[in-house]
Amino acid sequence: MTEINAETDAEVEEGNQDDNVTTQSRDYADQYTRNRSTDELTETKRGAVETVDSLLDKFDDDNLSGYNYAYLDEHTKREMRRSIIKAISIPGHQVPYASRPMPLARGWGTGGIQASLSLLGPDDTFKVIDQGSDESVNAANIRRLASNTADVETTTDTTNADIIQTRHRIPEEVLTDEQILVLQVPVTDPLRKVDGSDAANRRRHAHRNYGKMWVHLYETVVEWGEINIAARYPTMVAGRYLMDPSPIPRWDVPKLNHADSLFIFAAGREARIYAVPPHTSVEPLAFEDRTFQVERFPGASCHACGSTDTYLTEVETDDGSVYYSCNDASFCHKRQQKPELDRDHHLEQSTNRWGPKMSDPDSGDTVGDPE
Repeated sequence: MTEINAETDAEVEEGNQDDNVTTQSRDYADQYTRNRSTDELTETKRGAVETVDSLLDKFDDDNLSGYNYAYLDEHTKREMRRSIIKAISIPGHQVPYASRPMPLARGWGTGGIQASLSLLGPDDTFKVIDQGSDESVNAANIRRLASNTADVETTTDTTNADIIQTRHRIPEEVLTDEQILVLQVPVTDPLRKVDGSDAANRRRHAHRNYGKMWVHLYETVVEWGEINIAARYPTMVAGRYLMDPSPIPRWDVPKLNHADSLFIFAAGREARIYAVPPHTSVEPLAFEDRTFQVERFPGASCHACGSTDTYLTEVETDDGSVYYSCNDASFCHKRQQKPELDRDHHLEQSTNRWGPKMSDPDSGDTVGDPE
C-alpha cells in the first residue's frame, strides 16, 4: 500500500513538472511571437514613414513636378485661350468652353482661376482680390495655387500686377493697357432676371431684342422712383450685346467704358466666358429722365485714409456705431501714407476716364456720369 502511494505521488510530481515545462514553453513561445510581431510592425511602420518622407522630399524638390505648369493641361489652356480670343473678337458675346474640375467648389471662382492660369506666364505678376480685400481666405488660396503651380510672383499692389483676378470689384487705381482684369462671374446672362429660359434669352441676344429688360427697368422706376439695381447692372457693349458685368457695384460700371485694359469675365459653373476689349463702349441702360446713378455717400469718408472719392463700405461695430472704410484695401493703405495720392498716380499723364466723378467734393455726393 505504501509502495502504491509512493508511485502515485511520483507520478503526480512528474505530471506537475511536465505541466510547468509546457506552461513555460508556451510563455516563451508567446513572448517570442509578441517580440517578433512588434519588430515586424516597427519595421513596417519605419519603412512606410521613410517612403512617405522620401516622396514628400521629392515632391518639394521638384516644385509640384506631378502637375503640369499652371495646374491645367496644355490642351485645356489652348482651348481656354481660343475661347478668350473669340470673346475678345465679339465683345459682350457669351462663348461656351469646357470648364474643367478645379481644386475648389464651383461658384468660388473656378472660371476665373481657369482663365488666369491659362494666361499666366513665368514672367507675370499675379494679384487676387476678393471684394476689395487681398487677405481673404479665397484670395490667399488662389494666389498660393498660382504661385505653387505656375511659379509666378504675386503682389497686393494693383500697379505692379500684370494679371488681376477679382471677385465683385474693379480696383480704384487706373488699369493700363498692359494689364488684364479677370472677373469671376456667378451668373452670365442679364436676361435671366426677366426670363429663366436660356434658350429664349439666346434668341433675344441673337435678334438684339431686349424689350423685357427695358420693361424691368421701368418697373423699378415705378416702384422706387429710380432704377434700383444695386449690382449686376445691365450694360450694352459696343452697341450690340447686353452684358452682365458680374456683381460689381454701380460705382465700378463706368470703369468699363473705353478703358485701356482688357476685361475677361469667366464663369466656371455655367462654362461661359465673355470679354470687353480695350477702348470699347460700355453703356449702362437708362432712360432720358432717369439717368444711371452710382452709389452716393453724402458726408461720409474713409475712417482710415479720409478718402471721399472711393467706393466706401459701411461697417457697424458691436456697440451700434457706424463708420465707413475704403473697399479697396490696397489703395486705402497707400492713401494712409500719402493722402493726396490720385487714382492715376502711376501714369505719365492724368486720365479722366476712370470711375465716377465727384459733383461735390466736400459732401462726397456723386453722380453717375463717368469722367
